[in-house]
Order: sequence, then structure tokens, then C-alpha cells
Amino acid sequence: MNHRNKNNHLGRKRGHRKSLLSNMASSLIKKKRIFTTLAKAKALRKYIEPIITKSKIDTTHSKRNIFSYLKDKTAVSELFKDIFQKTRERPGGYTRIIKTGFRFGDQASFSLIELVDFNEIYDSKKRKKPVRRSKKKIKKMNNE
Repeated sequence: MNHRNKNNHLGRKRGHRKSLLSNMASSLIKKKRIFTTLAKAKALRKYIEPIITKSKIDTTHSKRNIFSYLKDKTAVSELFKDIFQKTRERPGGYTRIIKTGFRFGDQASFSLIELVDFNEIYDSKKRKKPVRRSKKKIKKMNNE
């Protein structure tokens, strides 16, 4: 039974899993999107979302706390730059996981994890609301 076991151990011991998630999180912050297996992407989401939430407070203390998770100075400085201003306004849900298929070698489910605010494809398509017309105007147009 798997009761009260919230985290996925990913087939690794604690130290290896901790460094794996730290490296993946710093890569995600630097590159804004990475390809990985679905299980690692879900574990990374649980790891990085609280880190981004802590980065909303721009103090030395929060920078040091985040550095204890990431162990990468460039990723921490990137997280506190003006680039992440859009992320600070968001109340949560900073990452998106998209399933892309299966890996050729072992058929593991492969996915893309990305930061939501840095996807140019979704930002470029501004969706317009459909125009709603009242029934009276439609009837008048049909009678004329």
C-alpha cells in the first residue's frame, strides 16, 4: 500500500534525487523549457513551484534560501531579475507539462515542462471573445 507517501522517489536515493531535482530546476529556470520523462516532470513541478513562490520576496534571506535548493548562482540571479516580473504577478501554476510521446530507447513517456509565462506561442495568439448579438437584432436583420 502506498498511503501517505506523497513524493515519487524516482528509483534513486535521497541525495541523488535531491541533486537531480536541483539540477533540473536550475536548467528549467535558465532555459525556460526542458524535455524529460513524465515522472521527473511531475516531481520537478512539486519541487520548483514553491521556489518560484519564495522568489516573489526580493530579500537577501529569500535569495539564500533559494540558493540552498538550487546550488547555482546564475539560476538564482536569473530568478530574481526583471525577466521573472510576469511570474511574480501570477498567483500560482508557474509550470506547464505537455506530453510529447514516448522515448525511443525504453518507451518511457516523454514530456515537455515549461514555465507558463515564457511561451511566445500562447502569448502571440490573443484570443478574441466572440461577439454576442441579441435575438432582436437577428430577427430584424432576417425580416429586412
